Amino acid sequence: MLTLYYAPGACSMAAHIVLEEGGEKYQPQRVDLAKGEQRTEAYLKIHPLGRVPALRLDNGEPLAENTAILPYLGKRFGLWPMDPNREAKALSLVGFFATSVHPAHAHVGRPERYTADTAAHAGLKEMGLKTFHGYLKQVDGMLAGRDWLLDSYTVLDPYAFVFYTWGVRRELPMGELKNYTAFKDRMLKRPAVHRVVEDEKVKV
Repeated sequence: MLTLYYAPGACSMAAHIVLEEGGEKYQPQRVDLAKGEQRTEAYLKIHPLGRVPALRLDNGEPLAENTAILPYLGKRFGLWPMDPNREAKALSLVGFFATSVHPAHAHVGRPERYTADTAAHAGLKEMGLKTFHGYLKQVDGMLAGRDWLLDSYTVLDPYAFVFYTWGVRRELPMGELKNYTAFKDRMLKRPAVHRVVEDEKVKV
């Protein structure tokens, strides 16, 4: 049985939704970041960087990073494109989310990761928020005239949903992103998404 290590409202919400969509029995294991559970010796054996998500596979081996976890779960549950061209597009979007969108937001929430100079934190936060907002506008453009990021619902959609909730958290004018907001509403109509939002108490 799979075990998901997650924290409410974190990027692990994407894998949490996918596991709910998959319908298999799994073990959700909440990690209390505020209490520092991610830095315990036991958790660092699962994810050496002390972050979420982490996924313990059926054979007991740990798997870290959304760039690996989401494609793995997508293939397991039929939520990943099998056509080579569409798979390449999916991998490109996973990479964009993980290496551009997420780090931009991290500059807002965790500027200490990028400099020890506390005087620079305000500037990092300001630029991070501006960059993050710009990326959300790009996602809004990707969703123009379509229900999902690809031709059908895939693991990319829960990942994009996470960033919408982060935009709400940062009080960005998300309602102005009409395509993205309509996408958010479609996501919330999915029972798996609704269950995870309720469990993680996420503001949308």
